[in-house]
Amino acid sequence: MNKRKIGKSNVLVTPLCLGGNVFGWTIDHDRSFEVLDAFVAGGGNFIDTADVYSTWAPGNAGGESESIVGAWMRARGNRDRVVIATKLGSKMSEGREGLGARYMVEAVEASLRRLQTDVIDLYQAHIDDESTLLEETLAAFDKLVQQGKVRAIGASNYSGARLRAALDISAAHDLARYDCLQPNYNYIDREPYERDLRPLCLERQVGVIPYFSLARGFLSGKYKPGAELPQTARAGGVQKSYFNEAGWAALAKVERAAAELNARPSQVALAWLMAQPDITAPIASATTAAQADELLGALRLDGVRVVEMLS
Repeated sequence: MNKRKIGKSNVLVTPLCLGGNVFGWTIDHDRSFEVLDAFVAGGGNFIDTADVYSTWAPGNAGGESESIVGAWMRARGNRDRVVIATKLGSKMSEGREGLGARYMVEAVEASLRRLQTDVIDLYQAHIDDESTLLEETLAAFDKLVQQGKVRAIGASNYSGARLRAALDISAAHDLARYDCLQPNYNYIDREPYERDLRPLCLERQVGVIPYFSLARGFLSGKYKPGAELPQTARAGGVQKSYFNEAGWAALAKVERAAAELNARPSQVALAWLMAQPDITAPIASATTAAQADELLGALRLDGVRVVEMLS
């Protein structure tokens, strides 16, 4: 499978990234292993998680997803064949959040322990921390890169203005730069990213790995007008965000393309993203091995044709 470079870094990834937010939340340890096995068996090598996954679930303290990924890599002996991205900055507990230099040292060591590895391939600021100077955050990231604990760094949920400022600071002070952006972007949710961030990412050669690539599952085809909501953790949020005229129209277009291509709606939505000139790899989650196989099927579609059909 052809691989793509993340920004200007030397990190090479498959054009689809497996989201780890469900590990230890909606699927347990064994099911997570099945999904990870299926994704790698199908040719994928890129896995995204975060330290905060999944503090919101009853009984969880955070780090559950990283711990599962780490246990899986140890059990399979495949650390050198997968690219691991994780994130820091979101609130883990009182006093454990943000992008201050002191906390970043604590956070990276905790993630390395949970992942059972000595290096994180892509380490990302999960959310912007405007209470900390960008210079401090970037200097701390740079130190982690120099120490060999991190290969490349990225930002998630940054505005165009803040990302540009961060890139300028890195260039001015010869610090590691954000080679990756993780925004909310999909066939429906387009305007904020395309207006505010896409031009900058293309100009500065910043890789883009969008989350909510399937609009929280809405573009998977499992939602139908007037039908009962699926029994999933995200169904309520999906209803609130996409059960409207624009949402149903976009879904209908994706489903028509899928029928013509003998594909699944999820595959069409992912292929559309992968064909965009600024996208490195969309992130999508799976809760079964069959779903992981379905997602990988997007790689077999002609992206150019999909873009034409959805234009």
